[in-house]
Amino acid sequence: MPAMGESPQQITQFLDSIFSHGTLWVYLVILAACFIENVVPPFPGDSFILAGGGLVAAERLDLYITFPVVILGGLSSVMIIYCLGRYYGRDYFLRKNYRYFSVADIIKVEGYLKRWGPAILIFSRFTVGFRVAIALGAGIGRYPAAKMFVYSLLSYVMFAGLLMYVAMAAVENFDRIEYYFRTYNRIVWPVLIGLAVAYVVHRFWRLRKKA
Repeated sequence: MPAMGESPQQITQFLDSIFSHGTLWVYLVILAACFIENVVPPFPGDSFILAGGGLVAAERLDLYITFPVVILGGLSSVMIIYCLGRYYGRDYFLRKNYRYFSVADIIKVEGYLKRWGPAILIFSRFTVGFRVAIALGAGIGRYPAAKMFVYSLLSYVMFAGLLMYVAMAAVENFDRIEYYFRTYNRIVWPVLIGLAVAYVVHRFWRLRKKA
């Protein structure tokens, strides 16, 4: 079995090796990958979507099964994270009143969701590195479950549809897709980590000034 890396090409080879066990197992692996992506970031779930699109274009997978499988995997994990925040996270953080996620911060999150909830959730799937935080924050902020589901579903349909379309349209140029994808990951993740560190330093400095 070929080694599985983060690139769509490597994952396509990995999925190709699973076909010997039956197509059902390929669908189950894609489902699991899209689920795990939100639970264990930065798991390469997007690469599995691209690989799935390439296999659909090669007529090895069915589009009308692959697409719902991708949506189900990602959306189910997002809703679980949301429920954890809603039913367990809110009371926990309110009780602890942490300096870096205080009661005041929770109130701010609720205000942001009240004003821009639809836009934040519809584009949440496009925000690499913040998808889990948005789902957890929506739960802690007690955003309505029905709206959370509908807007997150729209987000996943748009994002997964775009990714699969790109893979299907450019299946003959998969090496180029892999190059852009790797470049994207090399740029985005260091930026996100830098922003997170800057935010923590900023909060720490503000709290020290208030002390």
